[in-house]
Amino acid sequence: MQLLETIKIHNRQIKNIAWHNQRFNRTRFELFGIREPLALENSLQIPDDLSNEIYKCRIVYSKEIDIIEFEKYTPRKINSLKIIECNEIDYSYKFNDRTKLNELFQQKEDCDDILIVKNGFITDTSFANIVFWEGEKWITPASPLLHGTTREHLLNSNQISTAEITTDNLKDFPKARIINAMNGLSNGNDISRFVL
Repeated sequence: MQLLETIKIHNRQIKNIAWHNQRFNRTRFELFGIREPLALENSLQIPDDLSNEIYKCRIVYSKEIDIIEFEKYTPRKINSLKIIECNEIDYSYKFNDRTKLNELFQQKEDCDDILIVKNGFITDTSFANIVFWEGEKWITPASPLLHGTTREHLLNSNQISTAEITTDNLKDFPKARIINAMNGLSNGNDISRFVL
């Protein structure tokens, strides 16, 4: 069983590392019983040939770190989401195996991505958490598939709050944005098309 951490590198700086360390070490403890924490930044050697642009650092690990790789980041423009129901999916840990998510993604039809509904509640897209604008503040689903690091940071700093959201509630939100390690609250494009 392999897990994954995806970390943003910008201007050769490691972003949001405290939240990545927290999830990385919690996962190693809960799945493998490893109590000794590791600081990911001690294992990340930024390659000399990385420019000041944005890069995605992928760390594949189990009990120990298996692979560290860097690639230049290309943002995905998401304007529409196909709503897909799946009550069996479990992505409570950031598994490297995305087989089930990829199967669901194949059902997106002419949309840019999917929005997964589990047990009646909106969760996440195929690759990110989501936040909805309700006119005065940003709301994120209370029951995500994955507790993302950016989501946790934004909740902790009171920039977003949680609520149970169903497909019937979507009409109450004029727009949404995706958030993940590579996309914060302010640098995503607005999503306004949800397809049942």
